[in-house]
Amino acid sequence: MQMKFTKMQGLGNDFVVIDAVTQNVRISASMVRRLSNRTLGIGCDQVLVIEPPSEPNIDFNYRIFNQSGDEVEQCGNGARCLARYVSDRQLTGKNPIRVKTMNRVMDLELTENNLVRVDMGVPELEPAKIPFVAEQRANLYPIEVDGVQYDIAAVSMGNPHAVLRVDEVETAPVANLGAQLETHSRFPNRVNVGFMQIVDRNQINLRVFERGVGETQACGSGACAAAVAALQQGLVDSPVTVHLNGGDLTIDWQGETEPLLMTGAAASVFHGRIRI
Repeated sequence: MQMKFTKMQGLGNDFVVIDAVTQNVRISASMVRRLSNRTLGIGCDQVLVIEPPSEPNIDFNYRIFNQSGDEVEQCGNGARCLARYVSDRQLTGKNPIRVKTMNRVMDLELTENNLVRVDMGVPELEPAKIPFVAEQRANLYPIEVDGVQYDIAAVSMGNPHAVLRVDEVETAPVANLGAQLETHSRFPNRVNVGFMQIVDRNQINLRVFERGVGETQACGSGACAAAVAALQQGLVDSPVTVHLNGGDLTIDWQGETEPLLMTGAAASVFHGRIRI
């Protein structure tokens, strides 16, 4: 059978989006690996699946799969693409729309200036809920890699993030240290790793090594986690602009117990069909 898909990108973080609302599709890990393969498939950082709602107060279910075929909890850039997709394909006339991921509900809103604002929910800072192995909560945690100690922030935006402050993102050891921290024993579910440079009170430069993918052009939840870490440490003020290789995101967070808002662009690249 042939399956329709759309290739989309949010700041260069690219996705294969599958509509499982109007077509009958069953997703498997092997299918995800094939679709995301940049040589033998379509090629993407992640595969996004839009499904009918599982609850009456939800508009769509939103599923996210890494290149490895693993289903994961969250993707901020993907959420913006999903909002753009369901609007452009006229799957709903609502704005905002409400979607349910593996572990949370989010509101997505298309703004007047053609951007998408995502209510990412309240950041989780308690170690056990990230999950992260630590005796008690702190803004920074010492962690050892190959005999070297680093200080990281640990945040969950529905998925786990480690944020490491660096002097220059351009020279940060993203590939090597990112891979080592991703699988560190103190992160039971592995972790996304952000390398954060503070530019000034309202700007951050960021590179992210994504769990199960490697470094990507942009990571929406990673930008949120970096902003939370910087705000918790008193390094920046809200709203803060996060500069990633693929473009900029604006993060607005007014503090603990408050939801975090992420605003940025999302666009379709092309539509197609693939035999499965």
